[in-house]
Amino acid sequence: MKDESPDKIRDAVVEAFIAVQEAQIRALHQLRKMPKERVSRKRVGMSQLDLVQDVLEREGKALHINDLIDRVEKSHGMRLDRESVVSALTKKVARNERFVRTGKNTFELKGRDL
Repeated sequence: MKDESPDKIRDAVVEAFIAVQEAQIRALHQLRKMPKERVSRKRVGMSQLDLVQDVLEREGKALHINDLIDRVEKSHGMRLDRESVVSALTKKVARNERFVRTGKNTFELKGRDL
C-alpha cells in the first residue's frame, strides 16, 4: 500500500460507497414493485399462540400439531416452527392456561366441551 496515493485510496473507498448505495436503491425499487402480500406476511400483534388459538376457535375441535401448523399457514400465511409451538403449548398446558392436551401432540382450547 506504500505506492498507493491517498487520492487513489480515497477514490476507491468512495467508489465502494457509491456501489453500495446504488445496490440499495435498486433493492428499494424492486421492493416498491412487489405486491404488498409478498412484502409483509406476518400479522402484526398476533403471537404464535394467538394464531393457534384463532385456528382452534374456528375449527371447534382438538387438532394435532401438524394440522394446527398447516391451518395457521393457510389462514394467516405464516409457517410456524413446530418445536417452538409444541414447547409453548406444553408450557401453557402445564400452567393450566388457555390450552389442554387431548392426546399426543393434540391440543384444544381450555374449557371447551370435549
